[in-house]
Amino acid sequence: HNGRRGPHGGCHRSFELSFHKKHKEQALASYLPFVVDAAKAIRDRHRDLKMHMIEYDAWTPVDLRHPSTFHTIAMDGDLKRSVMDDLERFVRRKYYYRRTGRAWKRGYLLYGPPGTGKSSLVAAMANYLKFDIYDLELTEVKSNSDLRRLLVGMSNRSILVVEDIDCSIDLPQRGDQGGERRGRHSFTGGEDNEDKVTLSGLLNFVDGLWSTSGEERIIVFTTNYKERLDPALLRPGRMDMHIHMGYCTSESFRILARNYHFVEDDHTMYLEIEKLMEEVPITPAEVAEVLMRNDGADAALSDLVGFLEAKRGEVGANKGVKHHGNNKHDRRGHRCCREE
Repeated sequence: HNGRRGPHGGCHRSFELSFHKKHKEQALASYLPFVVDAAKAIRDRHRDLKMHMIEYDAWTPVDLRHPSTFHTIAMDGDLKRSVMDDLERFVRRKYYYRRTGRAWKRGYLLYGPPGTGKSSLVAAMANYLKFDIYDLELTEVKSNSDLRRLLVGMSNRSILVVEDIDCSIDLPQRGDQGGERRGRHSFTGGEDNEDKVTLSGLLNFVDGLWSTSGEERIIVFTTNYKERLDPALLRPGRMDMHIHMGYCTSESFRILARNYHFVEDDHTMYLEIEKLMEEVPITPAEVAEVLMRNDGADAALSDLVGFLEAKRGEVGANKGVKHHGNNKHDRRGHRCCREE
């Protein structure tokens, strides 16, 4: 190999490959593509991630430095593993998608109460895959044609995120005549109209002809109220995996305690805290806020006990026992995965 100085002072290296002509077919069809793919994987692992947002009707990138990872995120362990396995299966299936005639994309719906880690999960996914994030704020998009132009301008190996989709746009059920307006943006479920963003227009970008304009893309919708979404958005091929982000469990609490104060699993206050958490619904965001108030582990956990006891008193005073019972199943995240 040889080296030469680049225009900015860096050293550029080149390699010369020689092989017998009888190996030409194998070298061109197998070896060289492997080298190119390996080089691309190395480059992707070390590149700086970007968050793209809409400014003046175009994507504007900023550095993505969100620290969330699958190691630190407060999630049920089985749910976390299932998401990681699904992501890994997706990225290694390039030729599978091509062979089956499907666009190389995957859709995820993250739903659950506020403060349960939906945005943190999106950042963990981006850090895990080394994918850029495109934050699509639909209230900033004026028409289907603008939406098309923005999505075509996305890079491959990226995550398109529409957060709080139920309240950032109007999503009437298809059977509604006009529908009750639930959002801030003019968004209709009827025929395609280039003068405004429509449900059919969005669906065309999710799994229609325009969904093939790029490769290795992930689409994520988040919502606090899954029941408000049009069923057309939720079917397989659009949102392939539904991930419920629930209230804090004993497992997710212990992850947070370990993250913030390096507390081991045998701390004497754990049983008391976990018993209170069975009686009072609390989000990971609330737990994290309490843990951050103190520098010492014992003081932080004592503060958390007081917070939970006060919240239990509020629930009783507001006669929320029935409401708490109806939401008991929300404590653990669960998934409904629809495979190819």
